[in-house]
Amino acid sequence: MAIANVAGTMPAIEDIEIRTIGLADLRIALGQGWQDFLSKRGDLIILGFIYPVVALLAALVTSNASVLPLAVPLGAGAFLLGPAAAAGFYELARRQELGLDSSWWHFFDAQRGATADSLVTLSAMFGLLFMAWIMTAGVITVATIGITPFATADAFFHAVFATPQGWEMMIAGNLVGFGFALLALAMSVVSFPMLVDRPVGVRVALRTSLRVTLKNPVTIAAWGVIVIVLLGLGALPALVGFGVVLPVLGYATWHLYTRAVVRPAERITVSR
Repeated sequence: MAIANVAGTMPAIEDIEIRTIGLADLRIALGQGWQDFLSKRGDLIILGFIYPVVALLAALVTSNASVLPLAVPLGAGAFLLGPAAAAGFYELARRQELGLDSSWWHFFDAQRGATADSLVTLSAMFGLLFMAWIMTAGVITVATIGITPFATADAFFHAVFATPQGWEMMIAGNLVGFGFALLALAMSVVSFPMLVDRPVGVRVALRTSLRVTLKNPVTIAAWGVIVIVLLGLGALPALVGFGVVLPVLGYATWHLYTRAVVRPAERITVSR
């Protein structure tokens, strides 16, 4: 028997096999993510609420009229940090797939595993990407509606929606933000689950994620739209829906990874 690419070794980038996936795979991944969530009997819903609580605190901070221009960039930028924050859900899905205990306290195992340093490094990279987006959004804001603080929220909304400069800011901000979102999606679609699953480095995980995106551009773009729509729906009832949407997306991302990347155990071949 010849065993190819056994788990525990550090594979070369070209040794990692990428599958072609379609919209049916997205539907299956979401269905499996929902089943994973239901199997927890809701005991992980509190973890899903951590993120809306943080978002609400950020909203309170930015509710001051003088810093209102930061509110939308901060909210949109959360998309960049979501994959890193969901590492615990990837770990729970992995453990459940292997038939291991997947109680809620294993949510934090990913930060203590063999690739913990790589997870920290990749998370830091996305943190830098988030800061780059906030700085860019600030530059766009200053270049369009200026740096004069707004006395009231009404004054801010008037400047944004009722002036040419405000529309210019929204158009430029949305276009640039879309570019940041595409980059984050391509970098993260399988990189974080891969680091939770197997002992690879950041470079291998990132390159694999980009390869998955390039091989399946339409499917990955559709996945990005699904994530945005679900996050929007989760935010509507005062962010309460995030308690369900975030865990489901976390589990579904794991299952999308398992459908897009051939894992070590699947590459065991028998030579005659």
